[in-house]
Amino acid sequence: MLMLAAIVVLHITTIILLLVAAIDNAWWVDNSVSADLWGRWDFSNNVWHYTNLKGYPEDYLQAVQATSVLACVFTILALFVFVAQLFTLPKGMRFTFTGILQIIACLCIMTGASIYTAKLHVNDTSGGYGHCYILAWISFVLTFILALTYFILRKKKE
Repeated sequence: MLMLAAIVVLHITTIILLLVAAIDNAWWVDNSVSADLWGRWDFSNNVWHYTNLKGYPEDYLQAVQATSVLACVFTILALFVFVAQLFTLPKGMRFTFTGILQIIACLCIMTGASIYTAKLHVNDTSGGYGHCYILAWISFVLTFILALTYFILRKKKE
């Protein structure tokens, strides 16, 4: 019972980290610029001003946006499926679908963060990756660990 509670807590933590990474505005930060997946914030005259993302490759940016949203959706869906499978399926078959959803979410996170790394901000000389970018990679590791846990629990007979 304690292990299931720990899995639920880890799963909820991963969902929160993913949502913060997708929503907050700190994928790329500088002293006067903060950019996320949806817009760019410029600091001038002691005020932050929101602008659209200009000068970014549109296809790559939309791919990162889509994979971030899909990762959130698949991770949230996996939590609901986990709870449903816990009470409906017999032992030995329980968590296969949940593990598959977590692997898909893991791949979405990896794809989005990798595209962001390889294709966006490659010519920027100042600034660096912000906390949302780091949270996305931490979420990648946590979803991978959860997927492995679900596949291991699938085989466990209590």
